[in-house]
Amino acid sequence: MGGGGTDITCDLLVIGAGAAGMTAAAVAACEGLDVVVVEKTGFVGGNTSFSGGMVYIPDNAKMAAAGMPDDPAAMLRYLDRVIPTAEGRDARVRFVERGREAVDYLERHTAVRLKPVPFYPDYYPEYEGARDGMRVLEPVAFDAATLGPWFRKLRPPIPEFTILGGMMVAREDLPHFRKMWRSPRAFLRVAALVAHYGMQRLRHHRGSRLVLGNALAGRLLKSLLDRDVRILTDCVTTEILKEDGRAVGVRIERGGAASTIRAARGVVLSTGGFSNNVEKRRAYLPEATSPDSPFAPGSTGDGLDLGVAAGGRIGDDNTNNAYWSPASIYRRADGRKVVYPHTVTDRGKPGSIVVNKAGRRFTNEAVSYHRFGEALLRTNAEGGNLPAHILCDSRFIWKYGLGAIIPFTRNLAPYRAAGYLKTADSIAELAAAIGVEAAALVETVDHFNADARRGRDSAFGRGEDVYSRYLGDGDIGPNPCLAPIEQGPFHAIELTLSDLGTVAGLRTNEACEVLDADGAVIPGLYAVGNDMQSIMRGRYPGPGITLGPALTFGYLVGRHVAAGTGG
Repeated sequence: MGGGGTDITCDLLVIGAGAAGMTAAAVAACEGLDVVVVEKTGFVGGNTSFSGGMVYIPDNAKMAAAGMPDDPAAMLRYLDRVIPTAEGRDARVRFVERGREAVDYLERHTAVRLKPVPFYPDYYPEYEGARDGMRVLEPVAFDAATLGPWFRKLRPPIPEFTILGGMMVAREDLPHFRKMWRSPRAFLRVAALVAHYGMQRLRHHRGSRLVLGNALAGRLLKSLLDRDVRILTDCVTTEILKEDGRAVGVRIERGGAASTIRAARGVVLSTGGFSNNVEKRRAYLPEATSPDSPFAPGSTGDGLDLGVAAGGRIGDDNTNNAYWSPASIYRRADGRKVVYPHTVTDRGKPGSIVVNKAGRRFTNEAVSYHRFGEALLRTNAEGGNLPAHILCDSRFIWKYGLGAIIPFTRNLAPYRAAGYLKTADSIAELAAAIGVEAAALVETVDHFNADARRGRDSAFGRGEDVYSRYLGDGDIGPNPCLAPIEQGPFHAIELTLSDLGTVAGLRTNEACEVLDADGAVIPGLYAVGNDMQSIMRGRYPGPGITLGPALTFGYLVGRHVAAGTGG
């Protein structure tokens, strides 16, 4: 499958090599179909490679095996409470009913391996039906050496999510890194990880022990290779071909040549949404949203454009058209722009706060990134929050890092020189550095510090629910989310509002078949992942609610096409 110009035939064509698309391809191949995957960038993995890899699967078999079975009815009550619309409910029911089946199938037939996260609370812990953990699965660490030459084709994680020039750190290893100078056990574990990484670098361009979303993407890629799925990278899809109203293939451009791919059973759109399309961001997202996204470069809305051109339409009944995350932006020494999502590493840790342009806090910093974004938007409309800043003291930045600055960074000068980090010897001087009124910021910090010493956030209740406490530091008491900001120098980073994926996608039925303007199925055309209108309609119930549906509906599409039950 070399330079283009030659027509290709297959049973199923998948456009986009993220988690949803690769799942659909892997399942269809396991069912005996001849599958082709086309990816417009030079890398496989899409947004999944950049993600934390959390997979939300209610009522999964691992919960029952651990003696903590889920209650699907309670889960649906929870979703009904979080998502204030009946639109999409049938698909949510299907997700709850079939997610377990999808994971079981993938673990039996592919290289995908997931493990439960015993404690990772739902994002609305105060709502009926919420759980403290086990609904969330994460990828088992993966040895990318098994990919052979395709390892270089797997999209690497964001460099700021690695250490030592390419070493990934698993979620469960982070506490050991923080304690490595205080605990011999933690030091030995970290030393072993670093030594193994050194050995990997002797043979590979980066660390081959993959964790988080990169492990999931690697495992899905291995699944495709094991089933001889043809994968074409650097391949742009220009048009969906239809005959008698049915999608039968596509036109592509690759290596400067045009050709066609004929797909007897169907075409799956899975190009990652439109996070990196500035024009679509302006059209679908609030004005206050940043034009920049931390998502993979290929997510420019190609699937939506192809689907609309083929007769589909984009859903417009969402609470939000994106999943929100605060982010900070700077340029590396090589000139490349970094968009760093502030998800779980700093906002909820003890000793930091986020203030608006008036120097005041506006919400509980330890809520989920999406709830934080909703609060930022809501109060921005009321009085103006942007630009916001996250600030901390010298103890905090050393222990926890701040934004793209990893813990234990001794030399902060490059971040200051880039304009990313503002530093001052007093809170009043820091206020001047970030452009807020000194008296207001001093009052805010003084009030927060008094609360922190008492262990109770009188303004927003930070640390008073199970999710807030999860984001905190269990070694800090009485409130794991609170500590005074008092040891200079003091630091701040500007925050903007960005996203962790787009919600406004093509309308589909429960089988992920794309619907036309009249609500009728376009035979042979499917949409999954962020190209499919989110079943959550712009709310974010828990960790992994993009990847959970991606695997579930990717699986359902693969089975649906293989069964020949399409329209």
